[in-house]
Amino acid sequence: MLNKLTTDTVNWIVIIGIVLLGFNFFLFEPELIFMFMFLGLLIYIGRKRNHTLIGKMCFWIGAVFLIFLISSMMVVQFAIGAALILFLRYYANTKKHPPKWEPSFYEGDSLEEPLLKTTPLLQHKFLGDQVTSEAGYKWHDVNIQGGFGDRILDLSNTVLPEDVFISIRHVVGNIEIYVPYEVEVSVHHSAMFGNVGLLGEVSRKITNQTIAYHTPLYYEKKPRIKIITSTISGDIEVKRL
Repeated sequence: MLNKLTTDTVNWIVIIGIVLLGFNFFLFEPELIFMFMFLGLLIYIGRKRNHTLIGKMCFWIGAVFLIFLISSMMVVQFAIGAALILFLRYYANTKKHPPKWEPSFYEGDSLEEPLLKTTPLLQHKFLGDQVTSEAGYKWHDVNIQGGFGDRILDLSNTVLPEDVFISIRHVVGNIEIYVPYEVEVSVHHSAMFGNVGLLGEVSRKITNQTIAYHTPLYYEKKPRIKIITSTISGDIEVKRL
């Protein structure tokens, strides 16, 4: 069913959902904004202190109440109802016009060039921390987005190519990246709130800002690493290791 939806249809669904969510927050239930912020803070504190009993309690209290809060929203109930109607309509259409599947055959020499599948180093993860392996691993460029938790990348346990690209878009949480001494680095970071520490040379607090730094020989020497990150709230630290 989902694979029959076009990109434009999905985009319209997302836009309508955002508009309805905005109406729900600002016209009907504005107090929910503060509830979401409070529960998000509880979950974040719980993740940061998950080794303590208080941290675990904060996390689970925030998560459970967040689920109940989301399920009680008028927009979510409307979306569930609309999804059920679409499912029933799809089911009725398939009963009237069952889909016909035909096998597809591809000749081995029909492809102009072969494509090799690679396994991403890190995956999209809405909740929880992500850390690269402490053992040696094969490098693949990083392009991920996440919700809550920390992201830690240690580039000292892999062999880097001449050009390395790292892109991390995150909501709440810290980003730590450890790079070897012989590698040139470029950092482009934006955040609503957070602290920035870069190679022991830059240490500052930013509020709703975008910053960009690079080492003096970044455009002349290789290997080099281009780091692009963005967060709503969180620190970024790039260290030599």
